[in-house]
Amino acid sequence: MIIVLKKEATEEQIQHILEKTTKLGLKPNISRGVERTVIGLIGPEDVLRVTPLEVFPGVENVIPVLAPFKLVSREFKKENSIVKIREGLEIGGKKLHVFAGPCSVENKALMLSIAKKVKDAGAAVLRGGAFKPRTSPYDFQGLGEEGLKYLKEAGEKYNLATITEVMDSRDVELISKYVDILQIGARNMQNFSLLKEVGKLHKPVLLKRGISATVKEWLMSAEYILSNGNFSVILCERGIRTYETGTRNTLDINAVPLVKSMSHLPILVDPSHATGAWNLVGAAAKASVAAGADALMIEVHENPEEALSDGSQSLLPEKFENLMKELKNIAKAVGREL
Repeated sequence: MIIVLKKEATEEQIQHILEKTTKLGLKPNISRGVERTVIGLIGPEDVLRVTPLEVFPGVENVIPVLAPFKLVSREFKKENSIVKIREGLEIGGKKLHVFAGPCSVENKALMLSIAKKVKDAGAAVLRGGAFKPRTSPYDFQGLGEEGLKYLKEAGEKYNLATITEVMDSRDVELISKYVDILQIGARNMQNFSLLKEVGKLHKPVLLKRGISATVKEWLMSAEYILSNGNFSVILCERGIRTYETGTRNTLDINAVPLVKSMSHLPILVDPSHATGAWNLVGAAAKASVAAGADALMIEVHENPEEALSDGSQSLLPEKFENLMKELKNIAKAVGREL
C-alpha cells in the first residue's frame, strides 16, 4: 500500500503517520520525491485493508500496489533513484559511469597498475574479486582479506571507488570496511539471508541477476534488500542462461528498458560476463548504453593469457581505452554523458 501525501503535508503529520502505522505492526518506508512524498507500507494485508489510512491528516490518496515487489516498483516511486557512491559519484543520473578492473585481485602490483590505466581511460570504479565463487573447488578462490587491502590501496591512490563480491553473510562486516560497493553475484541472487544482511547496511549494493532468473524474480530479490532498510541498490544485468552455446551467457538487452519501466532503481550492464569473449564486449557495451543502461562493468587485465580467472573476456588496457572513447559518442546520441 502506498500513501501519497499532500504537497503541504507537514513534517509533524508525516511523523504521526509513521508512528501510527508502526504501532499497527506495519513497516513504513518513506520516499521524498521532487513533487510528492510517499510512504510505502509493508505488512499484513488484512491490517492494510481495514485501516482507514485516508483519514490521516496530510494524506491525499492511498493506492494499493499491484506488483509483488512493493518498494522497488514504479508505483512506489515515479522518479528514477540516484544511488550515491561517494561525493561526486552517483549512479542513475544523466552521467554514465564505468566500473573496470580484473576479475580477481591477483597481487598488489597488478591492482595498482590497472587502477591507474582504467582511471586514465575514464573509469570511476575499480572492480576486483577478493572472494571468488568458482564452479570447481580446485580453481583459484581469491586472496580474501589480503586482496581487499590491495583493492582498497589501489582505489585510494588513484581516487577510484571500489567494488567486490560478498558471498557469505559472515563476511559482510569485513568487506564493508574495505570497499564502497558490495556486489551480490548471480549465484547468490536468491541467497535471502545474505540479501537481508546487506539490507541492514548503509552502503550501496550491486545486485546481479541470477543465471536463469526472470526479471520479476530479480526485482523480488532487490525487494529483500530495500525492505530491510537499504535503498542504495543498483541492478546488474549480466546475461542469462539459454540454449545458445556460442557465448558464455545471453545478454538480455530487453531487460534494460523493461526494468526501467517497472522499477525506479538504476541498472548496470556487465558485457564481460554476458558474452564471455573479449571481442564481443565492445558491441554489447555499446548496445547497453543505447538501451538506457546507467553504468557498465568491464573486465580489464594487462595479461589475459595469465589471468587467474576470466582471462578470455578481459580487455587489454589499450582496448579498454579505445572502447571508452567510442562509448562517449553512443552516450551523447542518447542524451547521456560519459
